[in-house]
Amino acid sequence: MEAAWGLVRDDGLAALSLRELAKRAGITTPTLYAYFESKNAILDAMFAQAAQSFVELMRSLPASDDPVADMIASVRNFADFCVSDVPRYQLLFQHSVPGFTPSPESYGIAVSALALARDLLARNGVHDPRHLDIWTAITAGLVDQQIANDPGGDRWTGLIEDVTEMFLAHYARGESTEYKGES
Repeated sequence: MEAAWGLVRDDGLAALSLRELAKRAGITTPTLYAYFESKNAILDAMFAQAAQSFVELMRSLPASDDPVADMIASVRNFADFCVSDVPRYQLLFQHSVPGFTPSPESYGIAVSALALARDLLARNGVHDPRHLDIWTAITAGLVDQQIANDPGGDRWTGLIEDVTEMFLAHYARGESTEYKGES
């Protein structure tokens, strides 16, 4: 796994090949097949590992008496997680590898992170499933813009507080309905 992450961090997700991975890992290609049946199996293991890291990061954030501050901190951590490792972000959130779909087990890990976001929105009075979708689009959009247009900077991630406050000012209406959408 370490060699696979090193390869994609150096050369991008498209560069992942069984031959190159075996070379980097110091093993033969047939030996690699003893661990992974295909390139997609490697990608799935990478997806699961990345999703688990993300969930652990988000679960580690302390909850305070200020749900708005907690939401801003959560988005900052999401953005830092994403911009610090672009191939990991692409694998988890952009589905940019043709022909690869994470297994239900690996995807389930990622869904648990979405549940954490849904819970944080609910603490801020946002319950409508459409608003969760809007929120994920906004936060991923900030990250996409940061990666594409100001790598290493903070032009878009510096807007997190403003965007969070605007979103909550518009959508936090204290709806009493429970979230009924799918993760």
